[in-house]
Amino acid sequence: MAKHIQPRDPPPAAAQTLLALFHAQGEVARLSEREQLFSSLLETVNAVLWAFDWKTRQVLYVSPAFERIFGRQVSRVLADFNEWRDSIYPDDLEYAERSLAQVLLQGAVEDREYRIINAAGEIRWLSDKCYINQQQDGDRVIVVGIAEDITEKKQLEGELQRLATTDVLTQSSNRRHFFECANQAFTAAREDGTPLSFLLLDIDDFKLINDTYGHQQGDQVLQHIADSGKAVLRRGDVFGRIGGEEFAAVFPGCEAEVAEQIAERLQREIQRLSFSHGQERFGVTISQGLTSLRDDDLSLDSLFARADAAMYQAKRMGKNQIICG
Repeated sequence: MAKHIQPRDPPPAAAQTLLALFHAQGEVARLSEREQLFSSLLETVNAVLWAFDWKTRQVLYVSPAFERIFGRQVSRVLADFNEWRDSIYPDDLEYAERSLAQVLLQGAVEDREYRIINAAGEIRWLSDKCYINQQQDGDRVIVVGIAEDITEKKQLEGELQRLATTDVLTQSSNRRHFFECANQAFTAAREDGTPLSFLLLDIDDFKLINDTYGHQQGDQVLQHIADSGKAVLRRGDVFGRIGGEEFAAVFPGCEAEVAEQIAERLQREIQRLSFSHGQERFGVTISQGLTSLRDDDLSLDSLFARADAAMYQAKRMGKNQIICG
């Protein structure tokens, strides 16, 4: 015969209350654990999570990284949005504000990069992505984002760019970068109808210097020639080492007469250089070929060819002089 199981009586009210309290405490503990985990994660992330009320211009939230990156108190930026705005590098302020406003049209802006000046006076680069979060209550628009400190990345990019465009020995433009810049200057001069001059220079008897005094001494000569070129040329001129002992310069917006004056100053500057090898002292000279843009020049190659021919004519005529072609 089947056994009849009597149903249990429900727990008394006090027990039910105790069970409910125990359950609630468990939920609170789990919530607390999740909150602690979330806070720990935010502490380790080197980026600022933020939320901004577009209409009231109020920062609603910033994560702890704000104080590390900006060097400013969270409470101050929560009280006044200008704490963030005033930290932006002045040259980047217009772009930072314009690109932030784009989020209203696009819904998301993921390519914002701008600089800030932190409380210690250091310039830091931020990659600041932002997204629109349309709230249900009326027209309230909340913009949320993440601002990552990319200063080290930018510094590495700058160093790689420098290595890619700079002659290691002389710290002037290398051949590839020089001709990139020279061609840009040529194109701009042709389009704008402005003058342009082109200069080639070669160190006289450089092989003899290397053979007599050694390649280390020859390297010093190259470095001093480059320093002289950078000292004499104007802001906006392009100067580079394009061969072993050969350098070149482009003078945008420069008439032939002014370019010749610059070349003469460079000639005198280099003639004043003095080098020592043991007890012996010696100087160096250069031969220069100079030309200017003509109406029938269709490419930079034309200027290069004339300057090259003029430079070798200077060599044939005794060196240490400037020939205009």
